Amino acid sequence: MHPVLADLVSVLDLESIEANIFRGPSRDIGSPQVFGGQVLGQALIAASRTVEERSVHSLHAYFLRRGDVNAPIVYEVDRARDGGSFSNRRVVAIQHGRQIFNLAASFHINEPGFEHALQAPDVPGPEGLPEVMKVWAARLDNLPRKVREFLGNQRPFHVRIVEENHNDSDDMQPVKHVWMKAVDELPDDPQLHQAMLAYISDYELLGTATLPHGEERALRGELQMASLDHAMWFHRPCRVDEWLLFSFDSPSAGGARGLARGQVFTRDGQLVLSTAQEGLIRQR
Repeated sequence: MHPVLADLVSVLDLESIEANIFRGPSRDIGSPQVFGGQVLGQALIAASRTVEERSVHSLHAYFLRRGDVNAPIVYEVDRARDGGSFSNRRVVAIQHGRQIFNLAASFHINEPGFEHALQAPDVPGPEGLPEVMKVWAARLDNLPRKVREFLGNQRPFHVRIVEENHNDSDDMQPVKHVWMKAVDELPDDPQLHQAMLAYISDYELLGTATLPHGEERALRGELQMASLDHAMWFHRPCRVDEWLLFSFDSPSAGGARGLARGQVFTRDGQLVLSTAQEGLIRQR
């Protein structure tokens, strides 16, 4: 397996230190704090480790404090309920004796039911689209050193953006389509693929809310941005080592907050995930 992807798999493979208590390492990917997708994925793994024969169908999370990239994170799981077909778990993430994140997740047995789904948007496929890092390469000289290092770090996922929205104008629509997949093949572990999906759902989501206001302002440090909450609804199984289309939009921004939504489709157009996030967007 590619070393960067193998490291992410190890980050999500939590250590069990007591009944319902887990510990996970942190990774510095160049951001000022622990990447939100890491905490989201680890918390989901912690909750999933306490559930049998049921898969997560929804989660709702709040980011409370910045995570320290130099310290591990402890996850305490509350087995809130195990019913006939649903289980609910609450997870608290702790660093240095303080809560930095909490999550509620619901799990459901596999059972048949009515089905319908929205169609995938008609956009070009990933072939021929440049990696997002190559798109940014021509603009790196105008960005701060830490941002250049962050954008230059090798990622465990291919990221290819359909629209070249990366500019400093104020007339972009708050819409973005992104193809993503892991850089290498992953094990056949449904819990791992769900956690990986939670991890990458935080990659490009909130940035959609900055498009009408000049996306590069955030990279130049002119905007203070932070995830406030994150919600996910898992509709159907999928693999994150196959191409997935992330369709993002931002219906509103105001009051120093922006809301972004996303739908995720497989290559053959099947809707597998819906997600939403509100974040702080404050001009410095």
